[in-house]
Amino acid sequence: MSFYESPELKALFAVYSDSKSPHRDSIADHLSILSMKDNLDAPLIVATATDLAVYGGSGAAPQVRGFRANIPGFTELTAISHLGPALGTLVALAVRGESELWREDAQRLRARMAQVRIANKPDLWRGSLGIRAFIGREDQIAAMVDYACELADHFLARALHEPDYLTPVTLRSDYLDVETDEFPVSGNKLMIATFGLYALDHAHGLIDWFDELQIDWPRAIFAITGRQGRPTAGTTKGTTNLVRILRHISGDRLPLSRVFVAPTMSGFESPANGDLSSVIAAEGSIRWQVARVMSSTEIAPLMYEGYPTFVEPPLLGPELTSGIDHVSEFPPVRHERDWDTMITRLRLTLEDPRQLLAAGVTDFVTQRLVAAANDPRKVVVPGIDTDVYPARSAESANRNAQPDNR
Repeated sequence: MSFYESPELKALFAVYSDSKSPHRDSIADHLSILSMKDNLDAPLIVATATDLAVYGGSGAAPQVRGFRANIPGFTELTAISHLGPALGTLVALAVRGESELWREDAQRLRARMAQVRIANKPDLWRGSLGIRAFIGREDQIAAMVDYACELADHFLARALHEPDYLTPVTLRSDYLDVETDEFPVSGNKLMIATFGLYALDHAHGLIDWFDELQIDWPRAIFAITGRQGRPTAGTTKGTTNLVRILRHISGDRLPLSRVFVAPTMSGFESPANGDLSSVIAAEGSIRWQVARVMSSTEIAPLMYEGYPTFVEPPLLGPELTSGIDHVSEFPPVRHERDWDTMITRLRLTLEDPRQLLAAGVTDFVTQRLVAAANDPRKVVVPGIDTDVYPARSAESANRNAQPDNR
């Protein structure tokens, strides 16, 4: 659709800001160019949906590391952490009266869990996946995975056989909050355990990586580009766990004023077979886009001295105390058995579209790992080191290999 634009006013507009011009010759561009020059030798850390890149500055070759889906064990642990939301979704379908649909989905879920119980052995975690941060915990992780499948299967078996059993009440009492002799570890703790293990491995690798790179944290720039998780999530500094993680790793030396969450900024393609051409090509564009933002913040105090200044909002909300019935931000986790806070965070990750689903305990585990000099053996992981999972029953495993889906 065409519309009239005054050529004189359009030209005036372009004198100050003309982002579409390749010449970078507007008034705003001139300050942005100087801002970019000021930071050309500053470390630039860039996160995409799957990778982290560090540009050392002054033309140094970038270093790239995968995270989230691009690391071993992520999919396997996430498969177990998804059991809770999967059961919750089946309950939601039942509440809507979609009996045939939830029953079909429950049968598919049981069949997949049965296959997992056959394949899941300590050697899977010790050998095939071989995750360094999990050394010494492989037996416990295998037991947890088996137990998680058995607990969910037990719940679904009752739902399929007992009319009107599948309700929000039974979901909470018999799965999420269950604590019986047969099932001593709740579904909520299982989710926390899987998120905690992912955080342990993810943070352990990042701490080693950044230590090797010797980042000048006070001068570093951190840009988070593109989509992080679901489309609405991780769009602010307080709702992306990467900011909290890097703050812990940097010893709080990474300035929040040099952190930029930019969902609409293009990053780079995940390198294939060591090809860093896309990563290298992206540096100039990202530095320029960040410089444009930094230059606008430079003029604010010049224009508005004496008016209230902007202060970065806290990355976490207040501590969870008795009597609180709602939260807007993550409350800080105080210790390894702070279950009320961690479970409140689980609810928030589902209910608040801004939150990342796997972020429930990532910052807490990272903080503990930093305090333990990056030794995973010295960190107590909630839900895995705080609880004992029953030994796997061969009879139960064989029974679950062929689930009764009537």
